[in-house]
Amino acid sequence: QLKLVESGGGLVQPGGSLRLSCAASGFTFSRYAMSWYRQVPGKQRELVASIATGGRTNYTDSVKGRFTISRDNAKNTVVLQMNSLRPEDTASYFCNAQLYELRYWGQGTQVTVSS
Repeated sequence: QLKLVESGGGLVQPGGSLRLSCAASGFTFSRYAMSWYRQVPGKQRELVASIATGGRTNYTDSVKGRFTISRDNAKNTVVLQMNSLRPEDTASYFCNAQLYELRYWGQGTQVTVSS
């Protein structure tokens, strides 16, 4: 059974850090591009960061220099390290796995940045 399970969300003050993890199972993780998306109520889900099978990364402009995505194919995990968090980073964060037209989603983890 394919599963993507996110963890690591929570409440953090502005300027703080959080580390989101996504544990994957039930598919050949190394073959899939992995991404983190986020969504706030009433808005479209947006791509935050992605990492290709070969390790190439891509970030949305608003998180460049603050967030880092990485993957460990041996552990079937993808991590989003988030530093210098801002209130506008508050959202539900979702892990995504994609191989051609196949897309899988986790259930999401809430990140709240507030003083």
